[in-house]
Amino acid sequence: MRRWFFARKPDAGFLLSEYPATLLQAQIFDEWLEARDEVINTVIATNPDHPAVGHYRTLGLLWEPSEAASTP
Repeated sequence: MRRWFFARKPDAGFLLSEYPATLLQAQIFDEWLEARDEVINTVIATNPDHPAVGHYRTLGLLWEPSEAASTP
């Protein structure tokens, strides 16, 4: 994770496939980013039953596919 973080371009978005796999991993990832003065702006989840979906929904970061239909 550290290698990825420092190799990425500043202000570039990123895609994490199959990570976080658990709610605990999502919380640790959030703490890890916070310690580096980084934030997540949006989370797109393809599996609504994923354990981390509720976490990001509670934080107001989850982009719901139904929102795309109502966006002009």
